[in-house]
Amino acid sequence: MLVFSSTLFAQITFDQHRYKYDLLVKRFGLAGTGVETVLKNWEKADSTNADMLQGKFAYYFTKAQTGTVEPRPGKKYLGMDPVITLKDSLGNDVNYFEINVFDDELYAEALKVADKAISFWPDKLDFKFMKANAYIAYEKESPDMALACLMELADENQKRKSSWEYDGQKADQQFFQEAMQEYCFSFYTLGTQSGYEAFRQLSEKLSVMFPDNTEFVNNIGSYYLIAKEDYKTAYKYYNKVLKTHPDDMTAIRNGLLAARRQKNLKQEKKYLEMMVKYGSERDRLQAEGRLKAMKK
Repeated sequence: MLVFSSTLFAQITFDQHRYKYDLLVKRFGLAGTGVETVLKNWEKADSTNADMLQGKFAYYFTKAQTGTVEPRPGKKYLGMDPVITLKDSLGNDVNYFEINVFDDELYAEALKVADKAISFWPDKLDFKFMKANAYIAYEKESPDMALACLMELADENQKRKSSWEYDGQKADQQFFQEAMQEYCFSFYTLGTQSGYEAFRQLSEKLSVMFPDNTEFVNNIGSYYLIAKEDYKTAYKYYNKVLKTHPDDMTAIRNGLLAARRQKNLKQEKKYLEMMVKYGSERDRLQAEGRLKAMKK
């Protein structure tokens, strides 16, 4: 008579659930036919399984959304291009965008799963990001909860003495900073006042936590350049970066953009000269051409 250890038997059982889940998702989608039943059976076998929790979150989060096409003012909405542009009765363009509308009850279930996953797997960034992404998708123009979630995550990161995990691998501080910069960019691309404010607040916090990372200081400069059109303050942050990193092309290019928007030839000349010194061959040739034109 064969005798199997409970651990081996459990592994075989979980693999069977995972196989069934992957098969159904491939055929019918994350919230398709039979997926909920497989997830319930999988949860009965192991309520803390990370893959099961991720699948359960995806089920509720996907099921909560209904896609609609609606008109919105402007050429972009939340960083997206219109799916179609029509004319109104006066001949004006009306842009229509694809928008996901959420069922609040199903969305709340997805968040419950995210919280459960985080409590079982506190070292996994996957679940932290999963929750932040859910907030961003749900809140749209005003990412208040997403900002609070990420600010809390940044504080938690400062207190950690061990590495995070992400996608089954160790995630170092460089990875964490890059991921947080992606969230800063997500707020920026919303193109709303609330989005810009979230972009500023998160960037300011991260610039203090990671003083050697110039991206976050550049972000603050870009906030004043784009959201406030405060060119003097934008220069202040770009120049702060260039004081310690004179070859930082993000600061140089954005400083040049600010100078041109302000029509400040003195500042434009300053950044062009930096571009000649530190830019690529193409940057150098373009900057030299502009400097020559300015002398005429």
